[in-house]
Amino acid sequence: MIHNIALTLFLGYPLVMYGGILTFLLLLTTATIGALNFKGIVTIPFKWHPRLAITTIIVALIHGLLGLSTIFNF
Repeated sequence: MIHNIALTLFLGYPLVMYGGILTFLLLLTTATIGALNFKGIVTIPFKWHPRLAITTIIVALIHGLLGLSTIFNF
């Protein structure tokens, strides 16, 4: 069942691909906020860094589950 969700086409590409792109963008955003705050540039408050980190972990776990479901067919 998860296998079918992972391979559902959205705009011509499987849903698992969009999960990977979203995970990567969240990772870059989280790292950018941390780096900017470390340098003293506080355009985005540091309180968003842990929130985005948690969101990145959750999205990455979902993406991993979808990716594994395509290999193991569950």
